[in-house]
Amino acid sequence: MMDQAAKLRKLTGKPIFNGYKSLVGPRIIAITSGKGGVGKTNLAVNISLTLAQKGKMVVVLDADMGMANAEVLLDLTPRFTLYEVIHGLKTLDEVMIQGPYGLNIISGGSGFQELADLDGMRREALLSSLARLDKQADFIIIDTGAGISKSVLGFVAAAQEVIVVITPEPTSITDAYALIKVLSKYKTHSEVGLIVNRVTGEKEATQAANKIKAVAAKFLDIKVKIIGTVMEDKAIKQAVAAQKPFVLMQPWAVASKNIDSISKALINKCEHTPQRGMSTFITKLARLFG
Repeated sequence: MMDQAAKLRKLTGKPIFNGYKSLVGPRIIAITSGKGGVGKTNLAVNISLTLAQKGKMVVVLDADMGMANAEVLLDLTPRFTLYEVIHGLKTLDEVMIQGPYGLNIISGGSGFQELADLDGMRREALLSSLARLDKQADFIIIDTGAGISKSVLGFVAAAQEVIVVITPEPTSITDAYALIKVLSKYKTHSEVGLIVNRVTGEKEATQAANKIKAVAAKFLDIKVKIIGTVMEDKAIKQAVAAQKPFVLMQPWAVASKNIDSISKALINKCEHTPQRGMSTFITKLARLFG
C-alpha cells in the first residue's frame, strides 16, 4: 500500500523553486508580539529578505488574518490567498507571489479560519500542496497577528520556533510577558526568542529584555533568549513610506546592520529538535483552531 509520503510525492507536481531541494526541511518560525504597533511585520519582512540575500530559500506566510501587511511593505498586491487553495480554486504556485531575491510570499487571507471545518479530501489536498515546501525551502517565516487571540496562539503553538518582538515601552513588555506566559502554561515550547525593536541604545535594549527574562525565569517554565536588537532609525520610517524594505533601500543603515546580525544568528543557530515539516504544522494548526 502506498504510504502517506509516497502519496504526497505523487501529488506534488512541478517544484515551486526550480532546481532547488532542501535536504533537511524548513525551519518554521513564527514571529509574533504581545501587542500591535511594535514593528513585528516590518522585522519579519526584512529578516526574511536578508536570509534570502544570504542564499536561503525563504517563504513568508502572512497569517495576520486579512491584513496582508507583509505584502504592503513589499509593494506587492496578492490576487489570491490560501483560501483559494483550500477550496481548490487555485494551486499554491498561483497563490504564491515572488519578491526580491526569490523571496516567496503566501497570503493566508481568511483561509486559515476554515481549517477546522475541512473535510478529509480538502485537508489532504491542502497538506499535499503545502508539503511541497518541506523539500523546497530553508525557512518558512510566519507573520502572525498580535496579542493572545485563538488565531495568533494557534500559529505560535504550531510553529517549530517562536520569536517575540517587543519595544522598551512598558505596555509592550507587559503584553509580551502575557503571551509568553500562555506558551509556558500550555508547554508548547521550551524556549522563545526575543527581539527588542526601536531602542536608542544597547543599555535600553538589555534593560527591556532582562525584565522579561527575569520574571520568566522566576515564574515560568520557559527559557527566554535574546535573538537581537534593532535600533531606532529614521531609515525605517522612510522605507515604510516608500513601501520598500529598509534593508534594500538603505543597506548601510544601522537598523539594516542589526537585521543582518539577527539573520546570521538564525542561520548559525544549532537545532537539536527534529524538523517537523508543513504537514505536521498544518495538522496541528487545524486541531488548535478546532
